[in-house]
Amino acid sequence: MRGTPFFVRLMAGLRKPKVTRLGVDLAGEVEAVGRNVTQFKPGDEVFGTGRGAFAEYVCASEEKLALKPTNSSFEQAASLPVAAITALQGLRDKGCIQPGQKVLIDGASGGVGTFAIQIAKFFGAEVTAVCSTRNVDTARSIGADHVLDYTKQDFSQSGQRYDLILAANAYHSILDYRRALTPTGIYVMAGGGAAQILQAMFLGPLLSLFGSKKMRIVRAKITQKDLLLLNNLLESKKVIPVIDRQYPLNDTAEALRYLGQGHAQGKVVITIEQSGTPHR
Repeated sequence: MRGTPFFVRLMAGLRKPKVTRLGVDLAGEVEAVGRNVTQFKPGDEVFGTGRGAFAEYVCASEEKLALKPTNSSFEQAASLPVAAITALQGLRDKGCIQPGQKVLIDGASGGVGTFAIQIAKFFGAEVTAVCSTRNVDTARSIGADHVLDYTKQDFSQSGQRYDLILAANAYHSILDYRRALTPTGIYVMAGGGAAQILQAMFLGPLLSLFGSKKMRIVRAKITQKDLLLLNNLLESKKVIPVIDRQYPLNDTAEALRYLGQGHAQGKVVITIEQSGTPHR
């Protein structure tokens, strides 16, 4: 939204964003469907993604939606799509996660990180979460086997090696992450500072050519197949969203300011008070 880091403007728009309607994740009740829609009907409760989701009415593609679990709230469902699919695809598709592996989640207290802990446990991994002091208890409560407080411990200097590292909020150098991998380990960057993003984009492929360690980057691709998997995980309580705060639609700007401070624990949700239908 702010056009930083600057190189993002090459993709998002130099002078202003190409897409000016904010909001992606959503959950709500279907109001109407196009004539070619076959999977949903008015009255269905759904979740997924659509452009301009900070609104009372959102237009979304059929393939970007799935039915909401009946035992979950709109708030829970709306918090899932982009963050949970980023975690899922980072661990499963880019990280090739396997049962019994030692997995490190760096930046474990945000939206992607809280989902990554739970999804890694779903795949049978031994999970170490890295977060700040105030988030240690939350990380443990959602399934982390080990929790490192980064204000007291630096995982990259501990000597411990991991089969898979998912950096939901990367602030170490790519060489630090590489050093913390097992000989055949995989590092996946899902988010971080400008330097870390550039390293993952340009230095990662080069480092992957030498030895068996792989350095990768993940960007969520929203698919109905993965939304249906999230539906099952949410319905079975294998994934429980961590929701920090909820704001009414009129306070969306304040919600974004809070999110921009970088201290949100899990997800921030926007609700439509008139209908009770929430959006992220």
